[in-house]
Amino acid sequence: MLGYVHALNAIDEAMRVAIPSLERLADVLGLVRSRRISRSDHIDTYSYTVHGAGCRFISDNGTEVDVDFAADGSEVFDLWRLRWYGLSLPEPLDVTDQDLRSAVRSLQPLLDEVRPGWFSVAN
Repeated sequence: MLGYVHALNAIDEAMRVAIPSLERLADVLGLVRSRRISRSDHIDTYSYTVHGAGCRFISDNGTEVDVDFAADGSEVFDLWRLRWYGLSLPEPLDVTDQDLRSAVRSLQPLLDEVRPGWFSVAN
């Protein structure tokens, strides 16, 4: 759980260094829509693919972080994205939805439930 948050922060930092005009990770969507960057590419140690309301990042070691962006630009994720992250780790973690829910609850107030089943890192 915390690994996902740390990975998301590392991606945010790498993308901001690589694309100086990026104020927040959600700005990737606007850059793709305006055709200033491609829908999928490789930046630093990550490949990315923009989809719908979000983006999937895959690190060089195969770890996947998929994130959606809320209307306000905040990063949001659900249990499916957390499970997929765990399964993509070099030493995969396969946990149940119940265990994921318990882990998310244990991390409040670090994580906010922004709508049922969807979470963001608290400000």
